[in-house]
Amino acid sequence: MRIDVFTIFPGMLIEFWAWGVVGRGVEAGLLDLRAHDLRLAATDPHRTVDDAPFGGGAGMVLMPEPAFAAVEAVEPHRPLFLLAPSGRRFDQAAARELAALDGFSLLCGRYEGVDERIREGLCDDALSVGDVVLAGGEVGAMVVTEAVARLIPGVLGNDASTAEESFSDGLLEHPQWTRPASFRGMDVPEILRSGDHARVGRWRRAEAIRRTMALRPDLMAARGGLSDDDRAVLAEFPEQPID
Repeated sequence: MRIDVFTIFPGMLIEFWAWGVVGRGVEAGLLDLRAHDLRLAATDPHRTVDDAPFGGGAGMVLMPEPAFAAVEAVEPHRPLFLLAPSGRRFDQAAARELAALDGFSLLCGRYEGVDERIREGLCDDALSVGDVVLAGGEVGAMVVTEAVARLIPGVLGNDASTAEESFSDGLLEHPQWTRPASFRGMDVPEILRSGDHARVGRWRRAEAIRRTMALRPDLMAARGGLSDDDRAVLAEFPEQPID
């Protein structure tokens, strides 16, 4: 998987990619992550990449010349996504979609925004990591690259982990416990110590459903509500979740 990211702060991404599962994926040769400095494509002595907006207004706008020049010099994998608040929402389904590709690229917005010709004439699409305002797209690029990297076979030590995580089936992940079995009067549910893995799996699904219904009803609505299988597993384990 090759991912190219165009930014004015490549060091932020290079440092981030050196850690955790992403770093292990890079070391194993499973991920080819490249950060490209937009300033290197600027032609003036000050390496200028932004200018005041036509029509007036606060802030600065990313200029088209360095953005086009940087991308054209690299010829990165397509599609190229602009990271911007107006982009389509990046979620786990989008991460799986990108993980199925050989590669893709990201362009980090910055300042007050980007010249519209970058969006319309250079990028193929746009992504947003949430309804928040950030100083630039670098943090969003970290979110996208890690979410996708975790789905590449071999990056995680146990590939089954991605099948049980939050959002993998439109549900939040079930609650988790580890040792000790009892801590300050709070005990691990007995079923998790039973050794009956099939029953544990059904119980965990029931807990995932309950947690999603309580905390993210929007996710449950997006799934079309409770299925017959959901109702059956809830009936099998009628106890309330332990959080």
